[in-house]
Amino acid sequence: MIKIKLFIRTSLLGGLVVLLPIGILMWAFRWVFGFLTSLIQPLTDLVLSQSHLETKSTIASFIAIASVLATLLSICFIVGVIVRFQVGRFIHEKLETHIFRLAPGYKLIKETVLQFLGNRPSPFSSVALVRIFGNETIVTAFVTERHDNGMCTVFVPTGPNPTSGNIYHLKPEFVQHVDQTVEDVMRSIISCGAGSKPLLSSLERS
Repeated sequence: MIKIKLFIRTSLLGGLVVLLPIGILMWAFRWVFGFLTSLIQPLTDLVLSQSHLETKSTIASFIAIASVLATLLSICFIVGVIVRFQVGRFIHEKLETHIFRLAPGYKLIKETVLQFLGNRPSPFSSVALVRIFGNETIVTAFVTERHDNGMCTVFVPTGPNPTSGNIYHLKPEFVQHVDQTVEDVMRSIISCGAGSKPLLSSLERS
């Protein structure tokens, strides 16, 4: 009974972790869209009145959506230009440190957005052979994060189930990156190590 309750609770929490950031982002985009729509409504009404279009027509809706999207892109472009300069970056860092980071869920949303836009490598995009014991024993791992001090956080999966494993934080000299695709390494893990020859050959070439 306890295991069933634990399973239900962890499953619900796992689903919440996956869906909550997506839901928040969708709500945020919807709010921004609605806010900008109301903000430029006078301009949209002016365009509609001058073009003699019905307010609820398909063309009118298209004009409103196009206007909002153009406004969003313009704002993103202007903000992007501003933060390219030192003064803009300084202001952004101060606002983020003292205001934005105090908002619950801001960091999670930012990490999700960065991952979604491709500004941050995927946690399972890099394969490595690592020495978790500091000796000649090497294990297959995925580099999930690189830190400013040079250390790497890696996930070492277990076979044949690669969704379970252990997390290690290693110095860079214990992490050997190899030129292998995630798909090939996953197949090797599921096969309990069968087909590891290309992985080891890649290590020798490195």
